[in-house]
Amino acid sequence: MKRIRPHLFVVFSLVAILLTGAPVALKNFLVDLRFNSFPRQASGDVVILAIDSPSIEAIGVWPWPRRVHAELIDKLLYAGVTGIAFDVDFSTPSTPEFDRAFAEALKRAGGSVILPSFQQMVNSDNRKTIYLNRPLRNFAEHAWPAIVNVSADADGVVRRYPFGEMVEGKFLPSMGSVLAGRYGNGRRPLWIDFSIEPASVPTISYKDVLSGEPGVLARLRDKKVLVGGTALELGDRFSIPNGRIVSGALVQALAAETILQDRLLRSTSLIARFTGPAFVVLLMLLLWRFSASTRVTVLVGLAIAAEVGAMFLQAKLAIMSDTSLLHTAAAAYLAAIALDEIDFRDLLGLIAERRFQRIAMSLGDGLVCTDNNGMVTVWNPTARAMFGLEADEIIGRPLNKICALTDDPSAPNSFSICGLPQDQLQAPGGKLMEMYGRRKNDELFPLEACFSCWPGTDGLNYGAIFRDITIRQREAARIRYLAEYDDLTGLANRHSLVTHLREKISAAKPGSDEIALLVIGLDGFEFIIDMLGHAYGDQVLCAVAERFTNFFDGATLVARLDGDEFAMVVEGLNAAAKAEDLSKQICQAFSESPLAVDAREQSVTVSIGLAAFPKDCRTADDLIGNAHLALYRAKSGRRGQHFVFERSIRIELEMRARLEAELVRALERNEFELYYQPKVSLEDDTLVGVEALIRWRHPYRGLISPADFMHVAKNSPVSEPLALWVMRTACNQARIWQKNGFDLSMAINLAPSQVRSNDLATTIARVLKDTGCSPSRLEVEVTEDILVDDQNAIEVFREIRDLGVRILLDDFGTGYASLTYLKKFPISGLKIDKSFVCQLRVEIDDAAIVSSTIGLSTLLGLSVIAEGIEDRGTANLLAKMGCKQGQGYFFGRPMPVTEFERKFLSDANSRKLTWALDKAG
Repeated sequence: MKRIRPHLFVVFSLVAILLTGAPVALKNFLVDLRFNSFPRQASGDVVILAIDSPSIEAIGVWPWPRRVHAELIDKLLYAGVTGIAFDVDFSTPSTPEFDRAFAEALKRAGGSVILPSFQQMVNSDNRKTIYLNRPLRNFAEHAWPAIVNVSADADGVVRRYPFGEMVEGKFLPSMGSVLAGRYGNGRRPLWIDFSIEPASVPTISYKDVLSGEPGVLARLRDKKVLVGGTALELGDRFSIPNGRIVSGALVQALAAETILQDRLLRSTSLIARFTGPAFVVLLMLLLWRFSASTRVTVLVGLAIAAEVGAMFLQAKLAIMSDTSLLHTAAAAYLAAIALDEIDFRDLLGLIAERRFQRIAMSLGDGLVCTDNNGMVTVWNPTARAMFGLEADEIIGRPLNKICALTDDPSAPNSFSICGLPQDQLQAPGGKLMEMYGRRKNDELFPLEACFSCWPGTDGLNYGAIFRDITIRQREAARIRYLAEYDDLTGLANRHSLVTHLREKISAAKPGSDEIALLVIGLDGFEFIIDMLGHAYGDQVLCAVAERFTNFFDGATLVARLDGDEFAMVVEGLNAAAKAEDLSKQICQAFSESPLAVDAREQSVTVSIGLAAFPKDCRTADDLIGNAHLALYRAKSGRRGQHFVFERSIRIELEMRARLEAELVRALERNEFELYYQPKVSLEDDTLVGVEALIRWRHPYRGLISPADFMHVAKNSPVSEPLALWVMRTACNQARIWQKNGFDLSMAINLAPSQVRSNDLATTIARVLKDTGCSPSRLEVEVTEDILVDDQNAIEVFREIRDLGVRILLDDFGTGYASLTYLKKFPISGLKIDKSFVCQLRVEIDDAAIVSSTIGLSTLLGLSVIAEGIEDRGTANLLAKMGCKQGQGYFFGRPMPVTEFERKFLSDANSRKLTWALDKAG
């Protein structure tokens, strides 16, 4: 059986390879390779007239007018060619004039022109059918038909060429066979002889022939001309053997040359194909008793001889010998000889050992192997660098010399790799442990070790992969530190504070344990950052943390929360009282003594919020929240003080949150309405305008004054949509009055959120357009505090003024703005606050301020409106001072639109709206 096993291997290999089709690919490769062995030149009888890139550039974009081809035919006839073939599509009509010119040229050629037909696969009713593209009838009547289809093999390479095709029951010859003059029905496709050098086929540019140069035309005499595209942009390209790509016209020319040179290649028979491998098998059966080198020499010599003979037959006799199976059989026998001669067990062992050595020596971790006694047998370079021991210093010594279970040098080393549980060592992944390694200088370092074992020829072998985890443990400690402490100040962080409070509160005994929390905020820290930068701010925070060390005795924990906020925890009996004393001491320490920061003395005061458990809360989160609320209350008052949490703070915040939610619902339910207060000319008591003032008609609480909700509304998300509703409603009402003939100005108050918006001018323009209100009738009122808080408002107000809308400065004199704001901002007028107007007749100072304001405004070209006029005497005095307009309860309170129209606009026929004293109030 052992003697015939190699031969059976070869036979089965041949059968398997035949089933895969590999011999066909090998045959094609060998035939293609032989074409290069004995190259030959083209006969020169077939000339390619190339539609190349220079011709396209000279004549124009392809396709060309057919009069150009007609002119070419005349030139070729004049040159005396024996035949003309076009590899150009003439199946579709162009212009009648050019088609007629081309048909007449074909007629003058007397039937010596070959025109192409080609088959196409088309989809018809989801079925693929073949469609034949023929030359137009008026062309075909004066030309030879020829098919130009070329098919590639499965590997995409063109090797064979048909003599013709049966189309619709008629035989249609191929262009190459018509050029060669040899074609006929029933002939097999020929193998193109690619030993004919493609470069030897004469090629002339289309434009050169068209120019009629005598030298070019002389080269065409008695030649057969094939007109076809060679330019890359035409895309007519095919792959031929030996990796070359040529144009379709050149494939047609090579096929014609193959026929003209009588190089119709013939294949050997099926019997000859199988004779070769059968001979190889028979020969090896006879020679198998000889040495392997003899058999290898015979096989190689036989393969070379067969291939040399096949090259000679193909080059001289045009016979293609299929030696693929012979070479396959020879290769299979060479493999069988190798399998028979090599001891694969030793080879595989050697390969595995070498691979292990390569992996072990290049491994990034320390790799150590031991025998069944725990003595080191393998020591890789990483282990040498890790422990500082050379291989000769450790190989043959016990592994526990470099491993220890603890970092205590005095503790006995009880580690033994052989003593580890074998089931864990042989499990996938081995046994992972953290231990300590001992360097050559006896330094101990943390080590991660993965131990394993496997059976060997001399018993169990053990292995270990060591990894120095010094850096990993250091980073883990660093991560733990960052998780619990503030990286800048070294104090505990928020996470540690919350954890500490939760533990203490959960362990607190009812009625005995008390916990107080101080939340400390730096006053004006944002200003320090803005003036001196964040780096200096960090130094300030470190100096603050350093000062807190003076109070560590009074607190069980000191932490930094976020930004400029710190916290202290006081525990034990009377913790709240102790915390309040501690708060006073801290505030006094910071207010009396500046901090030493970067060679400068920095004054810093602190505000403190204080809350206690269980008095104020039940959980750690509530304790922190209450202390924060107390801090905010401390900062909103006189800074540098402490504030103890009171229930009223949270109640106030809850009421504020509830009011914000109600405001949102009120806007959605249309519960707001506008009241209108008249503005009167003080010169003749004429009604000149109104101010729109919002009211809230609550479904349960009735009519609510803006004083009860606007302080919340202007700082809540509802501020901007509510202000937009006021603007639209007021502009709509102004437009209605304007249509009814009442030319009244409409004043509305701007919300801070609107002024901070960069698109306020765009919003006003859109509202004016949507409502049809005239811009000159709209007045927007803005308070002084908005101007002070928002320096970007200048450009916004300029855009509003450019729309034609007037801007009034409301409550003038009560805010923080200086007189420079009257010059700086594009203001149209101002309203004197009622606090100056109501005591105008009894307070000399108020009268002086009002008089000066009116005089200054007149000089600046600003209009003045006085608010809060409650009697005729005040109105007359303001008029004498030069104030033009006024409003107040004397003229009318804010009232609904229906009441306002009934009181002031009832006389629809009168256009002069004169004030009547008996109607006041």
